[in-house]
Amino acid sequence: MTAPLLSLAQILNRLALTTRWILRDHQPTRDGVCPICRTPDCAVATAARHVLETIKLSRRSTGNP
Repeated sequence: MTAPLLSLAQILNRLALTTRWILRDHQPTRDGVCPICRTPDCAVATAARHVLETIKLSRRSTGNP
């Protein structure tokens, strides 16, 4: 399906799923370094966390769990 045929809830669910995949891939190793970016403070993971927080806030404001 393409985006015009999806509801807002479906789009948010797909976005949340994608950000969780990103967070899984960019999870720091035991030494605290991102395995993909090779940095201690991964900007990609930080952005993904911000996106998830925004999705949670938008769901709270609309009354969805």
